[in-house]
Amino acid sequence: MPSDTQTERASKKRVWAGRILSGLPVLFLLFDAIIKLIKIRPVVEAFTNLGYPPDLVVPIGILLLVCVALYVIPQTSVLGAILLTGYLGGAVATHARVGDPLISHVLFPTYVAAVIWGGLFLREDRLRALLPLRSPRVT
Repeated sequence: MPSDTQTERASKKRVWAGRILSGLPVLFLLFDAIIKLIKIRPVVEAFTNLGYPPDLVVPIGILLLVCVALYVIPQTSVLGAILLTGYLGGAVATHARVGDPLISHVLFPTYVAAVIWGGLFLREDRLRALLPLRSPRVT
């Protein structure tokens, strides 16, 4: 039977693994939001190629920034993950609609969403209690 100290160490390792795993999509999405906010030419061209008006670049960048901010704040991290999942679902739908390659474009937002939820699952006890990966032990 593991002692409380061993359980606490495992818990700290899991939380730090979750923080690191969560940091990867946060950095990527922050970069994505910033290049939308500064409205660089390749982003505007990409929006046009995807069928969106260039006036939506900055509002979508702000929306992404708000969703990422909610995700990194511990009290609102689950809400942030839900909103980011919706945002990334829109990216999947957009890339599928224009016929982009499946693995590299259409499914890439799904990979990002999986890492978002994986990191959150590791660092958030309430989420692990809500979605246990195995049945609880009977003592």
